[in-house]
Amino acid sequence: MKVLAKGIVKLRFLILILSILLLFPAALGYVRTRINYDVLSYLPGEIETMVGQNILEDDFGTGAFSMVVVEGMEFKDVAELKEQIEAVDHVKTVVWYDSFADISIPAQLLPERLQEAFLNGDCTLMAVIFDTTMSSDETMDAIEKIRHITDRQCFISGMSAVVTDTRNLSDRETPVYVALAVLLCTIVLALTMDSFLIPLFFLLSIGMAIVYNLGTNIIFGEISYITKALSAVLQLGVTLDYSIFLWHSYEENQKKAGPGADKKEAMADAIAATFISVIGSSVTTIAGFIALCFMSFTLGKDIGLVMAKGVGFGVLGCTTILPAMILIFDRAIERTKHRPLLPDFKRIPGFVQRFYPLILIGFALIWIPAIKGYTDTQVYYDLAGTLPETLPSIEANKKLEETFQMNTTHMTLTDSSLEPKVIREMADEMRAVPGVKNVIGLDAILGEQIPRELVPAELKDFLENDRYELMLIGSEYKVASDEVNEQCEALEKIVKKYDPNGMLIGEAPCTKDLIEITDHDFKVVNFVSIGVILVIILLVFQSVSLPVILVAVIEFAIFINMGLPYYTSTQIPFIASIVIGTIQLGSTVDYAILMTTRYKLERRGGASRKEAVRIAHATSISSILVSALSFFAATFGVGMYSEIDMISSLCSLMARGALISMVVVILVLPAMLLAFDRVIIYTGLGFRQKKA
Repeated sequence: MKVLAKGIVKLRFLILILSILLLFPAALGYVRTRINYDVLSYLPGEIETMVGQNILEDDFGTGAFSMVVVEGMEFKDVAELKEQIEAVDHVKTVVWYDSFADISIPAQLLPERLQEAFLNGDCTLMAVIFDTTMSSDETMDAIEKIRHITDRQCFISGMSAVVTDTRNLSDRETPVYVALAVLLCTIVLALTMDSFLIPLFFLLSIGMAIVYNLGTNIIFGEISYITKALSAVLQLGVTLDYSIFLWHSYEENQKKAGPGADKKEAMADAIAATFISVIGSSVTTIAGFIALCFMSFTLGKDIGLVMAKGVGFGVLGCTTILPAMILIFDRAIERTKHRPLLPDFKRIPGFVQRFYPLILIGFALIWIPAIKGYTDTQVYYDLAGTLPETLPSIEANKKLEETFQMNTTHMTLTDSSLEPKVIREMADEMRAVPGVKNVIGLDAILGEQIPRELVPAELKDFLENDRYELMLIGSEYKVASDEVNEQCEALEKIVKKYDPNGMLIGEAPCTKDLIEITDHDFKVVNFVSIGVILVIILLVFQSVSLPVILVAVIEFAIFINMGLPYYTSTQIPFIASIVIGTIQLGSTVDYAILMTTRYKLERRGGASRKEAVRIAHATSISSILVSALSFFAATFGVGMYSEIDMISSLCSLMARGALISMVVVILVLPAMLLAFDRVIIYTGLGFRQKKA
């Protein structure tokens, strides 16, 4: 390792030049990586709702639709608007009143169901059908063009419109996330480091690693907008520790060598020490992210792989790019040195040594409300419902609800060989299900009053082919509500009664599947992340008891963090309950490992129980504080700023989790080491002083 470190020092100018040149292909890769704004697309492809979505795309040449509410327009003007919308690229057809009857026919003469479906006072409803999928770039571009064509009298609702607004909002906010993370991290580092300039080089080297990570995401083809929004700030918060360790190791080696010693030699020793230490530290962090890959809801895999790769680039950057920068700009760094502004924390170890029995009693007692809160914290699955109300799609959804009492639309796919009479019977049963507003289909709405021959060919092609017949079901209930989930179950039973191979699909059925799948994923990811990190700590410390103690301490912090929303009556996004615990465990268990490593070293050197814990505690506090505050800084600003509640909630939980883990490790872990010292000694290797 020392030979490699010396090579890095020797080639520092070449390394810096290459690292700058590599930014260009990385930036190109970043630009060409597609961003997926549809969270439901990460559901397993084999479940019925997703199979149905694929049938829509493959057999009907569509995968998306939007409901458009038109207010205060004459029928002839609506008909002209319909023609303009149909002319937009990737709009397959528009279903409206005139799709079933000529607008010259008085509305009163049409079937009542047709009137209810498309007319209400001075408002009328159109269904815009796209020939592309719900979250494809083509569909989102078509939504934008339709908005340009229409005016304030038109409201475009539906998931495609929501996804379009999510894209626009996310793209607008993401640069601000990075700026806030950099600004707040700079403030933390300026206060905790001994040079005003060194934070700049920390952030530059990490920034390069972030660009490499984002650029190499092109190998996945696409990533989710959540991954894109979080990866930069999360990588900054997680990998900043490595840069701080290199800097402290470099300064320590300089002090050992004395004034006038070769700084290149000190840096080579620092690189070797950092690489060995950081590899061990990063393994737990990577393990936490890899655990997310065990989710059947593949958004976890998306976040996990990108972040695991980002940690790898972080390690590479802090052992190559950062040393090169520090040596090249050594004079400038020396001129900006100052006394660290952090106070010493000599009183905290003494306080813990004196009151550790009380700390452990508090630790035991707090578990009870922590478990209660953790278990009963409410989560939400309706992502559109938490977006800003000022977004056009949210305003349109509200208008649709107020005017037509519709909140979501389901679809059924049934065998096209079913008799029209059977379809009408099935539709009548569906209309009797609580919350069903209307059922639209060739046979469901026309009945025997309007012959099929009068229906336009393009409408027939949309609602029926040689294999399936499609029906649209308007629902009064909101997505992810208990009412709509019960409604979906009732509708599915009706569909299966008439066609055992029939399917109920759409946003609400997909979200119902999401609830069931992520509940299972939560258990799997927790089990895998805790199990893997237990094994890693077991191998690192060669101790049976320490893995249990360290994971128990961090899990305690996680339970407090995830339990607090219950006591503040706050709902959190469903993904938070899965990823936050894993990220907090993988990222902050390093704090506990740092202190425990020094404790083991002191015990093996012959120090007594209290002395070993005191030294380990005193020497670790500053590093833990800086690490936790950096993680907090990288995520807190995003949590406060973002208008996308999923991103805001995730970042706020991570920021708070870093602080809670910091406090718990500083207070509870040394108390645990004092209390269980004898157990640790007798259940581990390398804790006793070697005999001469």
